[in-house]
Amino acid sequence: MSTLRLRGDLPERVDLLNITPLALSGLSEAEAGKLAIGTSRRGLTLGDAFEIRLDGSDSLVIEGGSSRLDRVGAALSQGSIRVEGDVGQRLGEGMAAGTLTVTGSAGPYAATGATGGTITIRGDAGDHAGGAVYAAKAGLDGATLVIEGAAGDGLGDRMRKGLILAGSAGAYAGSRMIAGTIVVSGALGDHPGYGMRRGTLIAGSHGALLPTFVETGTPDLVFVRLLAQSLKRLGAAQAGLLGGTLRRYSGDLATLGKGELFVPAA
Repeated sequence: MSTLRLRGDLPERVDLLNITPLALSGLSEAEAGKLAIGTSRRGLTLGDAFEIRLDGSDSLVIEGGSSRLDRVGAALSQGSIRVEGDVGQRLGEGMAAGTLTVTGSAGPYAATGATGGTITIRGDAGDHAGGAVYAAKAGLDGATLVIEGAAGDGLGDRMRKGLILAGSAGAYAGSRMIAGTIVVSGALGDHPGYGMRRGTLIAGSHGALLPTFVETGTPDLVFVRLLAQSLKRLGAAQAGLLGGTLRRYSGDLATLGKGELFVPAA
């Protein structure tokens, strides 16, 4: 297991896009220390910010977190990265495979563009987790994102496929959703599913619902039962939400209208 130990407070935001187990496996510690990670003219290197211990394995632990650690695990294609602390924006951006775990909280746009693997945030996530960055065609695109705490606004915005699990979420969860599944064990904020075309939202409760969502009863769908079984195998807290009768709403009828929102029937 290779380790990067944060030396102290960072003087600027850093970009860890290319800091993966695969990228570090062919380097000596001295060579790794020369990798540029700074985002200003100062020219910060990996060795400036971290104490480096490499063993060539496919497992990397970052000891110490900071909200200035951006794009941690971005482009991860194999192996695992674990961060002991918080991270900044775009956690796991474009990740294709592997396991990425953060013991603290994450900034905005976690898992944006991620196509595979599993990203777990033990704390909270900022706005647009699993959502699309400016001018991008899609947000989460096939990966699994687990947020054990609360997610901010715009959870899964323009999500194309994959699975998002969260404890709670802010306003506009599932906005402009193309497809995929979002399950929130607690409450959603106002206007869930705004502009969604397809996909599934399941939540314990929700705020103000758009008038372009219509109630369609309490169907017993095979998909929901299969999803419940999958979540049980994952040990997800959200599995219990799918055990009872769920009320279904269809929308957003202002767009394609093939999305759906499920909440427990009263």
